[in-house]
Amino acid sequence: MEKPETAIRLIIRALMSPVFPILIFLVFLGTAAGLRMGLIQQNTYQIQTNLNNEAHALANNLEREFMVHLDALGRMAMRMHSAPTLNETQWRNDARNYLKDFGVYQAIEWVDRTFVIRWLEPLGSNQEVVGFNVAFNDERRKALALAVASGQYNISGIIHLRQGSEGLVIYHPIGRASENNGLIAGVFRLDVLAEQMLTARVLDHFQVAITQRDGKNHLLSTSSDIAHAFQHTVPINLPSLDWALTVTPTEAWVRNQRSHWPAMTFTSLLLMGLLTSLTALLVQLILKRNRALLKTRRELEQEIDQRKAMQINLERLESTDTLTGLANRRFFMEDLAHTINIADRQMRQIALVMLDLDRFQMLNDSLGHQFGDELLIKVSERLNGLSNERILVAYSGGDEFMVCQQQVEDIDDVIHLLGQIKQCFSAPFDVHGEAHGITATMGVAVYPQSGLDADTLLRNADIALYRAKEQGRNSYQFYTEGMQDREVLRLELDRDLSQALANDEFVLYFQPQLNLETGRINSVEALIRWQHPVRGLLPPAEFIPLAEESGRITEIGRWVVRAACRQLTRWKGTPCEHLRIAVNLSGRELDDDTLIDHIRQTLNSEGVAPSRLEVELTEEIFIQNIEHNLNQLSQLHQLGVHLAIDDFGVGYSSLGYLRDFPVDLLKIDRSFITDVTERHDDAVITRAVINLAHNLGIQVVAEGVETEEQLHFLKAHRCNLVQGYLISCPIPAHDLEQALEEGILSPEHPVGQGL
Repeated sequence: MEKPETAIRLIIRALMSPVFPILIFLVFLGTAAGLRMGLIQQNTYQIQTNLNNEAHALANNLEREFMVHLDALGRMAMRMHSAPTLNETQWRNDARNYLKDFGVYQAIEWVDRTFVIRWLEPLGSNQEVVGFNVAFNDERRKALALAVASGQYNISGIIHLRQGSEGLVIYHPIGRASENNGLIAGVFRLDVLAEQMLTARVLDHFQVAITQRDGKNHLLSTSSDIAHAFQHTVPINLPSLDWALTVTPTEAWVRNQRSHWPAMTFTSLLLMGLLTSLTALLVQLILKRNRALLKTRRELEQEIDQRKAMQINLERLESTDTLTGLANRRFFMEDLAHTINIADRQMRQIALVMLDLDRFQMLNDSLGHQFGDELLIKVSERLNGLSNERILVAYSGGDEFMVCQQQVEDIDDVIHLLGQIKQCFSAPFDVHGEAHGITATMGVAVYPQSGLDADTLLRNADIALYRAKEQGRNSYQFYTEGMQDREVLRLELDRDLSQALANDEFVLYFQPQLNLETGRINSVEALIRWQHPVRGLLPPAEFIPLAEESGRITEIGRWVVRAACRQLTRWKGTPCEHLRIAVNLSGRELDDDTLIDHIRQTLNSEGVAPSRLEVELTEEIFIQNIEHNLNQLSQLHQLGVHLAIDDFGVGYSSLGYLRDFPVDLLKIDRSFITDVTERHDDAVITRAVINLAHNLGIQVVAEGVETEEQLHFLKAHRCNLVQGYLISCPIPAHDLEQALEEGILSPEHPVGQGL
């Protein structure tokens, strides 16, 4: 027993020694010095890394700019090769367009087969260059001869231009070998190229130089305040050139990159060491007198903590949702009211987020309530990971959750929270052994801007949530002034919608589809409009979402089918009797088991052949309930009704349903047609869809055709049908009849400017 007591006494004596505070200070001093050295080294490495990134970004920009100009000169050479009779005036007009589009050129030249400059634009300050032989030495002659033989472009490297100053020239052959008709040359002044490539920030903070294979350096920017300790060289990946880009920062840039943390850390640790030493000295003075008091205090604190834990557990049982384990709505609202009172006194902001699971109701109805409960538990587990002393997560009921951020400094705090919530839904949820991807839509209300009490804040967050759903799923919306007024208008519109069918306020507009093989109009798409007694003619975007939400979409869909069949009956014996009408079906309509019987009865009652009717569905609808939809659509096909896939390419494109479903037409979405003549990717996708459909025996319709160039592209690649404002916008039936009777429906005579 004596040895342990002696050891303890030695330890206590050491701790109570006056040397102990000095030892603490020395430890802090050594730690501070080591941390300072490490932070300086880390900061130096970070500065070099940032410089490397700057150099690589500049090199990538230079490579990208060169490839743009190479492609531009290539297109000009291709046009001159394909038009050998092109005269000088036409060539100059073409060259001026390039000079206008690409302001970096000093001049654009045509060099004949003997490598002599014949044509040049602009001519003013470049007059003396005409007649100059660009093969001014053996190296250049060999390089240009190789370019002519191979049909590949050549870049001169940095040379002294005939016009004065340094620059470089890109040569692109017009044809190759025996078909060659000289070269198209683009002349760049090095200073103009630097001005295009380098931003004001780069010019202010870096010296940039290009190094050629011969070792010569060419400065693109200069500075007298250069930090030679930092420099980075990166190769430039350009055909036929062996260049490297060297970037050296200025002293000012390096100073801005230097961190204050080494000095702050060193000073802080010294202060902490001093304070700790003084504290240790003070503790030495009072330790003996306070030892008993501290022991008693610890015992009391332990007992208090136990009581608090018991109280929290009791409150949790009363305030927790039994399914999800999250706070329930009652507790959340009480806590929100209490939080608002505190925020009002401390002049703080609070953010309330209403969260709604997308497509939950559809999954719950189709896969069962047990699946829905399990999915809610999985979602709750992830959301609960966000909970801390500032964030409260609660389950509101149904497929809704509530999140309260109790301390908001600025809007970035809320944006960060929304990003964390979206991250909770980034990975699929494993429910009953299957992975299901779920997204969430959110509405945000911020105290005090969006409401001064808990109920108002909750109501406005719910309004913002609805607005987010209108803008598209998997998004969020902040509550703003005027949203409540829009919500009132929406409720009024929803009320009027319930009377619209009874008052016969809906009308059909028709958009013709031009057959590119025959040049005739054989089919039209029926598009519903609402002739509102107060607001006038409304497009479907303003009332179809309301109809889907309220469940009235099925009744409206049936009205569209009846109205289309009645129109076909009225067209008998008129120039429109050969037309086929396409109508759109929603997912709710396809889920209706009586859909086929309704279409069959309508066709029979109106005396319309099934082949005169076409049904359009989007890709998303196809995959929502594949087995049920396949049965429904197979019955429609057996009935003789045509089936079209709308918005093909933007949803869940799959070759599977093209193989399994009885599809007659594919409608390429307008997003691909809009830039089909400008964007290579859109052109490739459009051609691939057309070829795929034709190989499967399916016709193709292109939507949103608005220009002659789009029409020519689609016709050249054997697209069957087109529709869009180039042919006609959606028009009433009598306007369509008049246009067909007068024979004016064509790309040269588009009809109408309607909704």
